[in-house]
Amino acid sequence: MDVIEARISHLAYAAEIAAAMLQRQQAAAVVAARAQIVDGAVGMVEQALNMLSEKDVVHLDDERKAAMVSNLLAVLCSDRHTQPVVNTGTLYP
Repeated sequence: MDVIEARISHLAYAAEIAAAMLQRQQAAAVVAARAQIVDGAVGMVEQALNMLSEKDVVHLDDERKAAMVSNLLAVLCSDRHTQPVVNTGTLYP
């Protein structure tokens, strides 16, 4: 008698292995989602800066532009709701 074909019909992992595999899969999904969020946020920041410049709304020096980019990216990439801060004066003397 010769064995012509063999197939695996059921495959089960130990609970520890299955948990580790699930954790790895979830981590990869989170990283992929974050990468997509950052990509979209960078595009939005770039569009905002271009629109402000084109419409001559405000003139930003490099330092203020960097602060604006930092703030926008923090808001757009955050996984929590952000709280507005009202500036009643100037940050620069």
